Amino acid sequence: MSGNPLKLIVGLGNPGPQHDSNRHNAGVIFLHHLCKSYDGTLRGESKFYGEYAAINIAGRDVKLLFPATYMNNSGRAVAAICNFFKIEPENMLVAYDEIDFEVGITRLKEGGGHGGHNGIRDIISALGGKKDFYRLRIGVGHPGHKSMVSNHVLSDPSRSEADVIFSNIEDAILVIPKAVVGDWEEAMQQLHTENGKD
Repeated sequence: MSGNPLKLIVGLGNPGPQHDSNRHNAGVIFLHHLCKSYDGTLRGESKFYGEYAAINIAGRDVKLLFPATYMNNSGRAVAAICNFFKIEPENMLVAYDEIDFEVGITRLKEGGGHGGHNGIRDIISALGGKKDFYRLRIGVGHPGHKSMVSNHVLSDPSRSEADVIFSNIEDAILVIPKAVVGDWEEAMQQLHTENGKD
């Protein structure tokens, strides 16, 4: 692990009350819980095309962003905040729903492709092809067939699945202080142990 400190955390999702509990909003649900844990408040910020907050984690200033541009245009908001605060991709964590993981599996990862996730695809594109940001991939399960993915991610998980996802989110929040100071290896080890074995 390269040990880059964390300055920006982005939670992906779609705006509007009808999407609040969707699987696709796992990233922004994580962001809201993280913000609340540190007594922050996400507020609309037009220059960042979304909701923004600044909180203090492990004695450091960390920016939070929920792009309110709809998932497929997330990159516009991310590029705007990175340019404004001069934040490099390697100092950013993006939290999002991962259909390739069963519910109950949540993983931190450094860099990589978009894996078919439209929000991540758009962020990579808006950052000029830079992929070296960290990811928090929150497992929401796969419906079994490609044609069912859209309906699956835009629907709410069952009560029991939602409980597991929330538990994963809480586990992830506990390791964020380690990530903020750049101790990614320890953060990953702790989270991945909590969330089943690799």
